[in-house]
Amino acid sequence: MKKHSKHTNLERRDNDNFAPNEIAILGTNCEVISDLVHKVSQNLSDYKLAYFDASHAKDVVENTLSEYTFHHQGNLQITTSGNINKFQQRLDFAKFDYVFINGNHYQGAKQILILDEAKEASVLKRLDQLDRIQFIVKLRSETEYFNFLEEKYPQIKNITCYTINEIDAISNHIHNLILEKIAPVKGLVLVGGKSTRMGTDKSELDYFGKPQKKVVKELLENNKLETFYSVQNSSEKKDEISDKFINLGPFGGICSAFQKDPNAAWFVLATDVPFVNEEIIQLVLKYRNPSKAATAIKGKGKDFPEPLITIYEPKAYAILLQYLAQGYSCPRKMLINSDVEIVKIDDDYIRNINTPEEFNEAKKELN
Repeated sequence: MKKHSKHTNLERRDNDNFAPNEIAILGTNCEVISDLVHKVSQNLSDYKLAYFDASHAKDVVENTLSEYTFHHQGNLQITTSGNINKFQQRLDFAKFDYVFINGNHYQGAKQILILDEAKEASVLKRLDQLDRIQFIVKLRSETEYFNFLEEKYPQIKNITCYTINEIDAISNHIHNLILEKIAPVKGLVLVGGKSTRMGTDKSELDYFGKPQKKVVKELLENNKLETFYSVQNSSEKKDEISDKFINLGPFGGICSAFQKDPNAAWFVLATDVPFVNEEIIQLVLKYRNPSKAATAIKGKGKDFPEPLITIYEPKAYAILLQYLAQGYSCPRKMLINSDVEIVKIDDDYIRNINTPEEFNEAKKELN
């Protein structure tokens, strides 16, 4: 008998316990763990990093007011109260490339084990939490592996091992763990409806001997991107993604793509910018910054980025939905107010073609 489900089975972002990409550090005292995290984070300053720890204050007064203190140079300090909730933490940590966890207090999906003779009992207590050790760090090079570790994990001595002072090597190992989770890029061709100014579907216009939507799809596919058409109406075709966010224009198309695959980055390209060529596509891919919410094109003479020639990273999905919750459906507004990588190009490449006169003029120039 088929199991009944009340709820739509949606694709989910590939999360660890508390974040998309996390590692718990355990096996020694909290000060050593915190010190290691801060030293490594200095070497990985190009990425967005967070440290998830428990308060070590002995007496905590219930805080009924959440305080947000913004320093004039941009630092933010938050003092609030609340319980650990993996769903809330995943929202809070969605924008980070890597989250370090104090494994003395919280269990992480992946682990770094620090060997410290003084904390043997602590490691024994957490033995079952060591199911995905990425590497081992010794406080002293002569530190021996605990017998119970070898009994539980016979291959443990084959795992990469560093000493606590090898900060560069440890940082490089973590850097590789970050790179492993960088999202693949897929293509999304925005196929609009009937344009009132053009009087016909702009995606079907012929600049190069075929419908422009095919030209745009081939531009993305030629760069080895699995590419889909974003369409308004439901379709059974494998290369189409129908709108699940109705009447929201391109914003809805982008969110619908993320609903289909929230673990991909989406290279979004409109069909009304026919001067975008192979060179521009490769330029955006070259300067893609997965640590940002998006990588966007901006004309040198323009004030704002172009949201429809943009790679949106998985972390952008949560941001877009937050804007939607506030009543905004403009992807450009999200880009302007988020941390994005800007690629500047000549304005001519991003000319929007909206009228029959502009189409005829553009076709002459392109040919």
